[in-house]
Amino acid sequence: MLHCSEILLALFLLSDLVLAAAGRLPQAIRLVAAQGWLLGLLPLLLWDWSAKGCPEFRLFAVSAVNAAVKGVLLPALLAYAVRRARVARELEPLVSFRVSQLVVFALACLAFLFCKKLNISEQVASELAIPVAFTTMGTGLFLVCARRKAITQVLGFLVFENGIAVFGAGILLEYGLVVELGILLDVFVLVFVLGIAIFQINRTFSSIDTDKLNRLGDVHLLHPHHRRHA
Repeated sequence: MLHCSEILLALFLLSDLVLAAAGRLPQAIRLVAAQGWLLGLLPLLLWDWSAKGCPEFRLFAVSAVNAAVKGVLLPALLAYAVRRARVARELEPLVSFRVSQLVVFALACLAFLFCKKLNISEQVASELAIPVAFTTMGTGLFLVCARRKAITQVLGFLVFENGIAVFGAGILLEYGLVVELGILLDVFVLVFVLGIAIFQINRTFSSIDTDKLNRLGDVHLLHPHHRRHA
């Protein structure tokens, strides 16, 4: 099973690189959904079946919840928001897609170098788990900062949380499953609220570009009517 987990973590790392260059929002949502399914499989593949036998029921439960919520429910909610907002692409990112891919690749290299210096290979279920977790968290934060569309920024937040989940699974936290369920609930509520907010913003302002909303606030403050009453 550990060999399969290495393949799964490599696919997770590949999804980070592809996500950094994804300009179409439906494609980005599908990639995040794929990460959700990979997260659902990860705890089962990291479990030492030969030495410990069959895992407890709660491991199967968390894997199923991860796959259902992160692989189906949250992506479906964001896909619905994209359809209602009638936006399909991230047209003018703050950082170009090619440069974004190079940044994520650099983050991956730094994560592997950092983890190699930590020398924690004996304390983790897989040597790939921690660097992949750090790379995924960095990718999520980068997407939040380097993209203009609110939906893409929400996707970045989800990717960041996926990195936290990979970290918890990789170091085999004793109470990691309980913590993960708590984080998962928080993420579900947040994304649900943000999905509604994105729809309302688009209906009111005909745009979900956060840069335009910032400029709208600046124009509002500089309007002559407000200067006269200042």
